[in-house]
Amino acid sequence: MGQKALQFKQLSNKMLAFASLQKVAVPPTGWLKAVRLALGMSSQQVANKLSVTRQGVQDMERREKEGAITIKALREVANALDMQLVYGFVPKDGSLDALVDRKAKELAKQIVLRTSNTMKLEDQENSQERIKKAIEERASAIKSEMPKALWN
Repeated sequence: MGQKALQFKQLSNKMLAFASLQKVAVPPTGWLKAVRLALGMSSQQVANKLSVTRQGVQDMERREKEGAITIKALREVANALDMQLVYGFVPKDGSLDALVDRKAKELAKQIVLRTSNTMKLEDQENSQERIKKAIEERASAIKSEMPKALWN
């Protein structure tokens, strides 16, 4: 197995651990405020642990809710709450393999249909079955090559 394929497989396995978390909804107040309230901590107590003002904590909670907080700030608050920030990416297709497979099929379809259209204009049209087989073959080749064009 090549280095690129090994890296792909290792990353894919790491991402699978996050797959079940994809369905977890962020609390309406944001995680910071929700955890703080669940633990029964005041914003002043969190502020003391972070060496910031109470308004600073409230500002962080607001920025998190708005999606404008930094990962560094989230990490600091998590640490102050005796927690660990965990983040990652989860492919919408369920796995990296499924994502690459879908993108390869889309690209293969574009390539094959473009060629098929040219052949049709030259009165050498292929059957739908042959076109489908050509798309599958091209998608398989694209998956093994993983060209940069896959992501255009």
